[in-house]
Amino acid sequence: MKIVADMDLCQGHAVCAAEAPDIFAVPKRGQVEILDPNPGPEHKADVENAVRYCPTQALLVADTD
Repeated sequence: MKIVADMDLCQGHAVCAAEAPDIFAVPKRGQVEILDPNPGPEHKADVENAVRYCPTQALLVADTD
């Protein structure tokens, strides 16, 4: 899977970092930083939750299979 962030939509709510802290970071008063844009299958559930709960729908997961 590959994670893509729309920086025009991201407002730095940090829901993604709360759902998947190994994959996302959001600095204080900043926007999302994707720590691992191609996480392994062990992170799939956390990443899907981060995408699902993003208040601005700024995250997208694309399958790379």
